[in-house]
Amino acid sequence: MSARERRLVEALHAWGSGALRDLPWRRTRDPWAVLVSEAMLQQTQVARVLDRYGPFLARFPDPAAMADAPLAEVLDAWAGLGYYRRARDLHRTAAAIVERHDGRVPDDLDALLALPGIGAYTARAVLALAFEHDHGVVDTNVARVLARAVAGEPMTATRVQRLADTLVPAGAAWLHNQALLDLGATVCTARTPRCDVCPLADVCVWRGAPDVTDPARTTAGTSRPQAPFAGSDRQGRGRLLAALRGTSSAGVAAEQLDDVTGFADDARARRVADGLVADGLARWDGDVLRSPR
Repeated sequence: MSARERRLVEALHAWGSGALRDLPWRRTRDPWAVLVSEAMLQQTQVARVLDRYGPFLARFPDPAAMADAPLAEVLDAWAGLGYYRRARDLHRTAAAIVERHDGRVPDDLDALLALPGIGAYTARAVLALAFEHDHGVVDTNVARVLARAVAGEPMTATRVQRLADTLVPAGAAWLHNQALLDLGATVCTARTPRCDVCPLADVCVWRGAPDVTDPARTTAGTSRPQAPFAGSDRQGRGRLLAALRGTSSAGVAAEQLDDVTGFADDARARRVADGLVADGLARWDGDVLRSPR
């Protein structure tokens, strides 16, 4: 680590010690609770997760409780968070943890990556934020901060992860990563970075070279614009899942798909329904679409 990088880390930690947002998943080191929060926070705003996190954990306080529940119950508890494949993956992860690790979330990178639905980000987040192992946690916000403040140029995903790992001081993974995550989410934002209040301003490579194009724009892992939700297949999927929600649902008959999805195109409505079935989020029972068992 260079002298400038050490100053950057010191400034980051000093800021993080007093500026971190008070979030419920930051009050625990329970690896299951951390894993649930990370699954919920993917592609979902913090404000929406705050409303669902506590009730969801109360319903599924450990992997065994989720593994014992039918997927339909998990999907029902997930209501309001969207991207229901995350709930399906979490259900599969819980079952694998029970089967392979006696119901305990493993504290080993390879073991975590071997679980269904666990990728590089989630595995490292659990290790750093629950077990406090010295790993760098890289999401879109962190990749953006590192590209601007540290590298000053676009980076590949491999280089971003390597840099993130290098900057973690021994024994300080929790504070370090939480501070980076919050800095990217609240200060070093994608469209209008607040450089005037950034604790890294004095050592930021990009701020020291204002004529350089924002290196975060072409760095791997930084956010890209999402297609509009209104009228999208995602909206139709959400409507179908809402109609199927709960174990008492009578299902949706094939001839009702266009009305439920809001699509005038019967073929499109059927394609969306078949997509839910392919993803394990629904099943065909004759000509009726029903919740998964």
